[in-house]
Amino acid sequence: MLLDNFKFAFKTRKAWWYTATSRSRARFARTTLGSFWLGFSNLLSIGTLGIVYGTVFSVEDFRSYFIYLGFGLVVWNTISASISNSPNLLACNSSNIKNMNLKPIFYTLEEWAFQLQTFIQSFILVFFVFLFLKFSLINNFLLYSWLPFMNLFIFIYWFPIIICLISVRYTDIAQLVPIVLQLVFLTSPILYRKESLGSIEWITNLNFIYQILDPIRESIINGSINYYHSFLILGCNFVGLFLTIKLLNFDSKRLPFLL
Repeated sequence: MLLDNFKFAFKTRKAWWYTATSRSRARFARTTLGSFWLGFSNLLSIGTLGIVYGTVFSVEDFRSYFIYLGFGLVVWNTISASISNSPNLLACNSSNIKNMNLKPIFYTLEEWAFQLQTFIQSFILVFFVFLFLKFSLINNFLLYSWLPFMNLFIFIYWFPIIICLISVRYTDIAQLVPIVLQLVFLTSPILYRKESLGSIEWITNLNFIYQILDPIRESIINGSINYYHSFLILGCNFVGLFLTIKLLNFDSKRLPFLL
């Protein structure tokens, strides 16, 4: 049955990618700049937060801080958006699930493709702007960041689905998710350096979202990657992906009665 789901996902890849693309286009319909707004809004946030928190934390090198903050925010926004939208993912497609002969995995793939496209569109503009601040970023990106990005892309698929399937049964999860995300953001070294946590720096090791975010930022900025750590996360991602597909397959026949 699991193999059937993977075959279905591959067979319908053009369909769920197209519907995700249509959502992206509809979001910026009749605007002059189109998807450029994704990158521009990120740059505006980076600039504002960089000036404010750079002053608060008495940052000496604003150029490095803007790059550090920028990549952290872009990756965080993608992870946060994927998780925030997950509790209502199947509920928003309940009519289609009940009346159309499409496997629920189709809607999860569509949402994943939408988040992936959003990330790529916003990341590209931010990345090219940062190249003017530090040109070596392009070399680091091409050589060292492929594995951390792979971990990100797999993670933003399977983890939101777990939350989604739990939310189908326990709707209170939808109220809890934004609160938890806010706490995770505040306790993650995104606006500040990891060293600023001092004696409680150990909490970053328990922050699994930060374990996805930090290797991406480190590989692009410093051209360094801990392959043991990254492959360990990749293994956890594959286990999570396998269990998620299995759980989704198990619940697929019950979903019309739960939604």
